[in-house]
Amino acid sequence: MEFVVGLSIVLGLYAAFSIGANDVANAMGTSVGSRALTIRRAILVAAVLEFAGAYLVGGHVTRTIRGGILDFEVVAAHPDGRDIVIAGMLAALTATGTWLIVASRLGWPVSTTHSIVGSIAGFGLVALGRAAIEWGELGRIASSWLISPLLSGTIAIVVFTVTRRLILDREDPVRQVQRWGPLYVFAVIAVIGMVTLFKGLKNLKLDFSLGEAVLITGALGAVGAGVAALLLQRLRPDPSADREFHFATVERMFGTLQVMSACAVAFAHGSNDVANAIGPMAAVIGMAGGAAFEAEAPVPGWILLVGGAGIVVGLSTLGYRVMATIGEKITELTPTRGYAAEFAAAVTIVVASRLGLPVSTTHCLVGAVLGVGLARGIGALDFRVIGTIVLAWVVTIPVGATLAIFFYYFYKGLLDSLGAT
Repeated sequence: MEFVVGLSIVLGLYAAFSIGANDVANAMGTSVGSRALTIRRAILVAAVLEFAGAYLVGGHVTRTIRGGILDFEVVAAHPDGRDIVIAGMLAALTATGTWLIVASRLGWPVSTTHSIVGSIAGFGLVALGRAAIEWGELGRIASSWLISPLLSGTIAIVVFTVTRRLILDREDPVRQVQRWGPLYVFAVIAVIGMVTLFKGLKNLKLDFSLGEAVLITGALGAVGAGVAALLLQRLRPDPSADREFHFATVERMFGTLQVMSACAVAFAHGSNDVANAIGPMAAVIGMAGGAAFEAEAPVPGWILLVGGAGIVVGLSTLGYRVMATIGEKITELTPTRGYAAEFAAAVTIVVASRLGLPVSTTHCLVGAVLGVGLARGIGALDFRVIGTIVLAWVVTIPVGATLAIFFYYFYKGLLDSLGAT
């Protein structure tokens, strides 16, 4: 059993590393593309917030069957259910890590959650049969390929169009920033609060009602708006910078708002998606130690530490590739455009989390960037890059499932030969 525990830790680190390389980079991609942050600073900020989200509120109890893809009763009733889950979860971690590493090397932003879901569905299908798969849940997840980018893209178009008409297309954009800026600050802080309450802190069981959340975030937003109003009155144009780029002074303020939104998304992501790596690992370690197979398994703090550390290393080494795709290759971004994209993604995450819709952070951010590009005109988009990204989304679940089937039989044979299960 020591071998199984050691192997699960290694594979959990591998999966966490791949999550950091691909999914984490999404949150900071627009900030890098708009030049609000350098890649080095984006990696540092994301590393701190992702690790904090993963370790502090990553969930000390996590579902062993991620996303409800397998029918727990079917698994528990199977005479070899425990052995199947151990081999299957090892396979799911390996398949997820492998696919995400390949996607990251190619600069493809794909969904971590969909990768692990496809992997679990794959081994469940061959080991337990069709009856063990929750096909309705799989259908709901597949629907997010359309829901996430459409919703976030629509919001991004609206936000950027309003910003352009209220500020950028006016004769004195700096004066308009002083006028409208506090409202933007209010909106950003309110949405950051909602993201944190509904997604970033949900593992702490802080079950705020919608009314309570609106009241708390509204109060924080009002304070932030008041401070911003005072500071913006001191804002003065930078003639040298504005000669080089007419909106330099305006973009500086939006760059700050954009980074604030990105930080909220990074924290929320770390608190939630670390479970994609540590959930299967916790299940294997628990059962290898003799615990009964359960729908939920306790997660010791050291496992959260492993997951958080793996995410940070992956982000630091390979994350720049996906950042470049999100921030530079889909469409050209400035802080105002990046702000619209990041804000739209955050709003979509809030709405989806509250309604229980299975959306992907990746899909939200990519859809928002597409929306900003469309608001500028269809010619502002690189459809070759977009086509590649959409193809990567579509194949994620079947590729994860296929890889998991292969690795399931590999681990089953290995563990049977060693007598480890």
